[in-house]
Amino acid sequence: MNERQRAAMAAATRLTREGRLAEAAALLRGNLAPPGAGAGDQPVQAPTQTRRAGRRHRAEDAGDAGDAAGDLLATLTARRHPPHAGSVPPAPSLRARLRDLVRTSPAGRSASADHAATAAGAGGHYLRRSYTDAAGTREYTLYVPTGYTGQPVPLLVMLHGGTQTADDFAAGTRMNELAERDTFLVAYPEQAPGANTARCWNWFQPGDQRAGRGEPSLIAGITREIAGLYSVDPTRVYVAGLSAGGAMAAVMAATYPDVYAAAGVHSGLPYAAAHDLPSAFTAMSQGAPVPAGTAAEGIPLIVFHGDEDTTVSAVNADRLTEDAVRALATRSRTGRLRTTVSSGRARDGHAYTLAVHEDADGHPVVEQWTIHGAVHAWSGGSPHGSYTDGRGPDASAEFVRFFLAHPRRR
Repeated sequence: MNERQRAAMAAATRLTREGRLAEAAALLRGNLAPPGAGAGDQPVQAPTQTRRAGRRHRAEDAGDAGDAAGDLLATLTARRHPPHAGSVPPAPSLRARLRDLVRTSPAGRSASADHAATAAGAGGHYLRRSYTDAAGTREYTLYVPTGYTGQPVPLLVMLHGGTQTADDFAAGTRMNELAERDTFLVAYPEQAPGANTARCWNWFQPGDQRAGRGEPSLIAGITREIAGLYSVDPTRVYVAGLSAGGAMAAVMAATYPDVYAAAGVHSGLPYAAAHDLPSAFTAMSQGAPVPAGTAAEGIPLIVFHGDEDTTVSAVNADRLTEDAVRALATRSRTGRLRTTVSSGRARDGHAYTLAVHEDADGHPVVEQWTIHGAVHAWSGGSPHGSYTDGRGPDASAEFVRFFLAHPRRR
């Protein structure tokens, strides 16, 4: 390690002893990551050809630092919080989760702000705004497609994952290109570093799991602000996210079923899967409690998850699906949903298993896509964004298809 890295380790030790684990993990990730993988909270992109050629060497160079960081945080966490049932995962499991926080995902690629912003644009207007309420202020970007001329159109709210930005997420998902094709607005709320130094949405905090409070209030406020500024079809408003953003999308689906017609969760966790940082690590590695939480009303849901995801266990996709099926079955005339399972393979890409749950009228209301061999990355995404896997299937296209087929019931 160099002098800067040793100083980072010392600072992380202090933060961990104070119980500030998220800040410690973010500090280590920013200072011990391989060159080109990112600095601080803002990812930095190396040129494509250089990044691909040197990725193996950078990963090897960062291995010792990543292991040391993971071991340090795991050891200190175990000392501060002795393991007990249902709270803190055992040290090896926690160590693996912390290493994932420090290192870049094997399929993930960081993107410079300028490059990501350029890639995020697809010919329409790309606007930067902010929203403030009693819970605070969050910036967001809004994509307005060229086909929008004032007619009522759908709105999709996209919630990025940890360490990502709005521009990065837009570039990686290519959602703006689909907005051009199908004419809908896309909003990208952005987590403030002051709220979470790793730029994760605080899906695991009780204060951010209720309507009218915390981050759900801010995200719903952004949604309503856009609906007031543009002609938005109130029956076609949707929310989706990746990782921490996927977990927060599940929170929004549970707390604002009157706002969102359907939700999409990619590599995320169920609503109320955790109540603090230790239980968040437990849920990420072992799965959320069964049931994780109860929502007053279910909304249609599409779930994507790689079965080799070592950051968020794929068992969470099963729990998400089970919760949605349980809630939506009560709205079916027969009190249950009919399930069909099929398999396929993306062109030159991953094999997948698709479970579709239909109501009594034969309408699919829940879809679960299990991507075989995929890790913690947006399926079918662009290399211009971070945490993407271009081998598909195309999660963005499937999310849009599912959403547009599900207007909110009046």
